[in-house]
Amino acid sequence: MAVKLRLSRGGAKKRPYYYIVAANSQSPRDGRYIEQIGTFDPMLKKDDPNRVKLNTERAAHWLKSGAQPTDRVARFLDASGLMKRTPVKSVAKAQPKKKAQERAAAAAEKAAKAAEAAG
Repeated sequence: MAVKLRLSRGGAKKRPYYYIVAANSQSPRDGRYIEQIGTFDPMLKKDDPNRVKLNTERAAHWLKSGAQPTDRVARFLDASGLMKRTPVKSVAKAQPKKKAQERAAAAAEKAAKAAEAAG
């Protein structure tokens, strides 16, 4: 059985509240879970100590047992010092698309010709 540390949504409509749970990877997001190890309230300010509550002992236990955290839960675990998370940067997404690169190259070529003619 593959175990994941993930968020399970609770709360009312437009007032989210999440439970940090250890669950079977095939169970539904808000369905049955093995154990609740914390809570996350995104409605609170980022510097509020009650925004993320985590039982670090149980989280460490599940990590040692081979549970895989989702990206958001990995951020919480990294903040608490239980694991090291390396930020993922997609350099390809930051680049302009093909046509924009062609337009930029044409504009640079045109500017170089104009500078050559002026100079």
